[in-house]
Amino acid sequence: MTFPLVKRMTAEALGTGFLVATVVGSGIMADKLAGGNTALALLGNTLPTGAILIVLILTLAPISGAHFNPAVSLVESFMGGLPWRELAPYVTAQIAGGCLGTLTAHGMFDLALIQASATARTGVAQWFAEFVATFGLLMTIHAVVRFRIGAIPFAVGLYITAAYWFTSSTSFANPAVTIARGLTATFAGIAPASVPAFILAQLLGGLTAMALTKWLLDSNPRSPSP
Repeated sequence: MTFPLVKRMTAEALGTGFLVATVVGSGIMADKLAGGNTALALLGNTLPTGAILIVLILTLAPISGAHFNPAVSLVESFMGGLPWRELAPYVTAQIAGGCLGTLTAHGMFDLALIQASATARTGVAQWFAEFVATFGLLMTIHAVVRFRIGAIPFAVGLYITAAYWFTSSTSFANPAVTIARGLTATFAGIAPASVPAFILAQLLGGLTAMALTKWLLDSNPRSPSP
């Protein structure tokens, strides 16, 4: 069943919004309760994020595909899964939903709705971490879709849960989420000046994963011409 574009955009906005509200909100809660223990706060931020991803994909994938991520939508367009004319609406919905998710988290914790993060996340190591995080996410999605599509919600949730801890950037792996996290001065924030480099690294990671995936999953390569 194909849903009208407006319904798919709404699903993408809702999904990205709930994802960001969970990232930012759980970060605020974890930071309050961890008593200055950063590792404990990060754990309290990680587990809800992985869990909500599973729920959101199970809930909204039948409507929009549950991208919630411009890098995923871009790769889907390159691979023929999303018409190019629908890429901009998808990305617009994701970014708008993500920003509303940040505002929602602020409202739930009685914070100023509009903030600017001062948390600089920059440098070659963190940019490389975002490349790796997004590369791994797209590899996970396309390999699991090919072989065990029903496991996608759990594979994506578990991958992000792990990537929070094995990447120095804590695995944003999502341009819409990165933009939205630039609007919060809380635990999950990123300084707006750090956002463009993160997004570039994410897009490069996603496109590199696409190229490798197309080769890796091609079980019937063409014979070379004589």
